[in-house]
Amino acid sequence: MQFSHSLINKMPLNMIAGLEPLQISIAVALLSVAVISAALLRFLVGKLQGGEDGRKKTAAKKYHPVGGTVFHQLINFHRLHHYMTDLAGKYRTYRLISPFRNEIYTSDPVNVEYILKTNFDNYGKGGHNYTILKDLLGDGIFAVDGIKWKEQRKLSSHEFSTRVLRDFSSVIFRRNVVKLANILSKVADFKNTVDIHDLFMKSTLDSIFRVAFGVELDSMCGSSEEGAKFNAAFDDASAMTLWRYVDIFWKLKKALNIGSEAKLKKSIQIVNDFVFKLIQSKIEQMHNARDDSSLSWKKEDILSRFLQLTETEPKYLRDIILNFVIAGKDTTAVTLAWFIYMLCKHPLVQEKIVQEIQEATKTADARNFAHFAANLREEALENMPYLHAALTETLRLYPAVPVDAKISFSDDTLPDGFSVKKGDMVAYQPYAMGRMRFIWGDDAEEFKPERWLDENGCFRPESPFKLTAFQAGPRICLGKEFAYRQMKIFSAVLLRFFGFKLADERKAVNYRTMINLHIDGGLQVRVFHRLSD
Repeated sequence: MQFSHSLINKMPLNMIAGLEPLQISIAVALLSVAVISAALLRFLVGKLQGGEDGRKKTAAKKYHPVGGTVFHQLINFHRLHHYMTDLAGKYRTYRLISPFRNEIYTSDPVNVEYILKTNFDNYGKGGHNYTILKDLLGDGIFAVDGIKWKEQRKLSSHEFSTRVLRDFSSVIFRRNVVKLANILSKVADFKNTVDIHDLFMKSTLDSIFRVAFGVELDSMCGSSEEGAKFNAAFDDASAMTLWRYVDIFWKLKKALNIGSEAKLKKSIQIVNDFVFKLIQSKIEQMHNARDDSSLSWKKEDILSRFLQLTETEPKYLRDIILNFVIAGKDTTAVTLAWFIYMLCKHPLVQEKIVQEIQEATKTADARNFAHFAANLREEALENMPYLHAALTETLRLYPAVPVDAKISFSDDTLPDGFSVKKGDMVAYQPYAMGRMRFIWGDDAEEFKPERWLDENGCFRPESPFKLTAFQAGPRICLGKEFAYRQMKIFSAVLLRFFGFKLADERKAVNYRTMINLHIDGGLQVRVFHRLSD
């Protein structure tokens, strides 16, 4: 493994974006020191494990092979998940050396089950992850452990299990997919292209704000400039938060309010202003309803239900709800976008899903969006196993959360026999795991919905420790069924009425490296009306 100043020349430009010349010089000097320190650390580790004293001290323990350093992550940040998939294919589980701690990445389902279930109490977000995530996610469920996590988990579990939320959210999903269908109809009429990724992001944002806040945002139709501003700021904040994992200078930049940290601060301020405004409006609305007996009050949205269940300060409410937003907006939208991309690349799969939708809904009229959506019942959705399989296959190859990191709270030994130290970061990799031949076979990189169906054409689930898109164990995603319902409603309506093709078959489609697996630059598609049968 070689370290040199050539690392600096290969750095992504956005690491030093926004710095003054003097600041750049300081940053480069500091990075040089860090690179030399890492090289010395690597040398000392090798001496320790290779020398006589080292053999005595480490005889009872062995550590995963070194795949690289955090500086290699930084260099490969624009293709981070490709880089880590290559390492996973070589090692299954490996270490990246950093100046502060080992970072262990695993794609082994046995290790994943141990981390997420068997020894769950030893692996949590920890102080390292919390420090990185707290500016954006605060004390929300995705950033905390212990009492705060258990409290939110309990409340959220109750909310997601209620029929009220399920029925309310389904109405919102149907309403918003009709709005989206109307937009796509105009695109098809004029034979234009459209960024379907952007439309999904706007539509799911509208849906989650209606479900979470009880607010009609309507960013999809362009009537909410403030909502669009929030959406852009939220995406930028997500990308810059993930950047902290490879930027060893982020704390210094935050203290100086320069570069990426200055941009992150501005983005989070936009997010906070918007969310606090909504919370205050909801509190006032509820108070007015209580004071005026002539006003009826419905508590269908999540914020209203949280306000009725517990007295919570606005900052904590902001954290709780914002975590719902990142769970319900980005994850569903990016999965739907990758799903359409896969259908464009595999037109026979697209047509097979359309046929299943027609058979399950028994409707020949392909013109009335609202009527079709309103009559799309749960029973019909349950009779679409091939659609369910295609969505699941998309999640296997393009998981909304491509990597999830934990911290080991004590020294431990994983099932593969290798040790981890207290304070080590231990991450499992849904993106890499979906491409591992030792898990899925020689066709692991192929898009094959059939792999999820049995001989009778019924959906056949796999272990959640193999398909980790929704986590597993005590932290398994509470919104899994919620997400599938939204994706199936959107897919059924849109595919019944429209066909999709890529606007440019030759253009490479890649992800943007951030917390969720967004398509970099969006996904331009051509939309066609489907004729009535």
